[in-house]
Formats: sequence, C-alpha cells, structure tokens
Amino acid sequence: MDRVDLHQRIEAVWRIEAARIVAGVARYARDVGVAEELAQDALVAALAQWPRAGVPRNPGAWLMTAAKRRAIDRLRHAERAARVHGELGRELDALHAVAQADLELRLDDDIGDDLLRLMFVACHPVLARPSRVALTLRLLGGLTTEEIGRAFLTSEAAIAQRIVRAKRTLAEKKIPFEIPHGDVLQARLGSILQVVYLIFNEGYTATEGADWMRPELCDEALRLGRILADLLRGEPEVHGLIALMEFQASRTSARAGPQGEPILLTDQDRALWDEALLNRGFAALDRVDALGVLPGPFALQAGIAACHARAATAEATDWTRIS
Repeated sequence: MDRVDLHQRIEAVWRIEAARIVAGVARYARDVGVAEELAQDALVAALAQWPRAGVPRNPGAWLMTAAKRRAIDRLRHAERAARVHGELGRELDALHAVAQADLELRLDDDIGDDLLRLMFVACHPVLARPSRVALTLRLLGGLTTEEIGRAFLTSEAAIAQRIVRAKRTLAEKKIPFEIPHGDVLQARLGSILQVVYLIFNEGYTATEGADWMRPELCDEALRLGRILADLLRGEPEVHGLIALMEFQASRTSARAGPQGEPILLTDQDRALWDEALLNRGFAALDRVDALGVLPGPFALQAGIAACHARAATAEATDWTRIS
C-alpha cells in the first residue's frame, strides 16, 4: 500500500471512528474540547506510526487506546502539578489499568453510553441553537469546519468561532458529561431532536443559496437519528423523528426536475420514491405504536407522511385519516 492509499485509509477510519473516540475519551477527560484535542493527537500518532508499522488489525481500537492513554497522562501531569495524592492517585492507577485492558477488550464496552453522553453535551440548552448544530456536526458528524460552513453558507472562521465558544461555554458552566434521567432527560432530549431535525430540514429545503436541497445534510441527520434511535429504544419521539426523516428523505429523487426545478408532492413520480427508506419509516412508526403511548409532534407528522407514502397516487391519499 503506497503512502497516498495509506493516508486515504487512515482518513476513512478517522471519519468512521472520530465520534466514538471523542466520546470515549471525554468519559476520562470530562471536557469535550480536551477530548477532541487528545483524539486529534492520537490521529497524528497514527499518521506517524502506521506508515512504518502497518495499519493495525483494529485501527479504531488502536486510536481509542492511544487517545485514552494521552488522557491518563494528562491527568497524571495535573496530579503532579497540584501535588494531589490519596484517592485521586488510586483513581488514576485504576484508569491506567482500565486503559491497558481496553486494548485487549477492543474498547467497546460503554461506547453506546459514551456517544449518548456526547449528544446530550453537544446539544445542551446552555448553548445557542447555531452553536449546538455546529458542535454536533463537528463532534458527532465528523465534519470539518469548512464542510459545516459550506453546508450552511457560513464562513469557516465563523463556524470555528461558534465551536470554540461552545466548548468554552460547556467548560465554564461545568456541564457534566452524563446522561440525564427522568424529567430532565425528557426536557433535554427535546433539544437533541430539534438539532437533528434542524440539520435535516436545512438539507431538505435549504434556507439560503442556489441549491434548494443539500442531500448530504439529510444523510448526516439520518445517521445521527438512527444512532439515537438505537441508543434510546424506549423513547417514542426518537422513533417518530427517525420515521419522519426516513419518509421525507425517500422522496429526494422525485423532488426536482431535469433543470433542478421543484416538483410538488402531488405531481411527483412515486415510482422514484426510495422503497428502502419507506420501509425504514414504517418500521420506526411500528416501534412508536409498540410502545403504547400517545404520539408526540414528530410521531404525528410521521403518521401524516406515512399516509402519503402508502398512497400509490396523489388521488388515493387518505385525507380523512390525515385530518
């Protein structure tokens, strides 16, 4: 494998694993900004070592281990600087032992909870909505500041400032890296769903620019929504949101004509609707029904979209059920 191919492979691994690594390291560092720095340090180490030693059998686990070891080293330096002893020292030794074991256990034990914690931190209400969107796409989407800026027609510098301010705010407010419970979870979950749907809507019907659809943003929102639905299987509105996005995304190929002109729902060629996405939407709605609770706003909107999805023609739409 030549150097160009190797770097492309490392880049592909990083794109897939970045959110997992940042989430895992944040459990140790308790700071999103620091966790991202340590994850980047691990990537730099991979770029230096893998060309010589070869790509490891589990590159994601290698990166996770490297980042966590840096987190532990950082804690040890802080301990020495502050001359902290006793319990903190024992905790650091325990963390070191865990990090060593992680290499053998592939470091996957708590990754689901770690990703969920990272979602709740990135979408915390203490941040302004534009900052939540930028931080979510950066940490969980793995997009660069340039890519985020291009998607929202904002300069890279402005996006970078939003992200820096968001990290600073989280650190200053001492936002805990944890999953809330009970009523707090319900309140905070709404913030996450709003951010994911905002990302999707910006892709589905762009608010600015010459292109009125940005499918890559829809894809990113769907990916985040599917992760969330897998992690919070007992939350009906999560499944309602993913159902709504699946139904809407299924119509992408039919929404524009040859010259890019928009085609209204009633005039679309329904044969172009993506059957796989439609089936995903129906399955998500089935999960909402199985939970046996009254549907929330996202699930209700998904129910309306399902009525359109079931109709072979616009004339066959069940308008009575929609009403």
